[in-house]
Amino acid sequence: MNMKAEEPDKDRSEEQATMFSAFSDPTRLRLIMLLAHQEVPGALCVNALAGILGVSQSAVSQHLRILKNIGLVSGERQGYRIHYTINHAALKHCHDLMSEVLKVEAED
Repeated sequence: MNMKAEEPDKDRSEEQATMFSAFSDPTRLRLIMLLAHQEVPGALCVNALAGILGVSQSAVSQHLRILKNIGLVSGERQGYRIHYTINHAALKHCHDLMSEVLKVEAED
């Protein structure tokens, strides 16, 4: 087997590890998929997300905090509640990062 040993960009590797960590929880994955498939202006509040996912509001809030930290989710205050949406550009960026890591070279 002939493998090319290329030194990965350290900064990119750290970003990829952070992204994979954010995607590592099944509830967060379900949350991402739910928000990614919402129609505009289909933002959902923590209460609605908790009900749909069948988890506590505090759990949803903790997961949203992680997703907000990587820029994947944003919230907008509407009255007493904050409604959350997916950042589609950030989702595309995550897809590209994952694709880089999981890229498989064809064997000769």
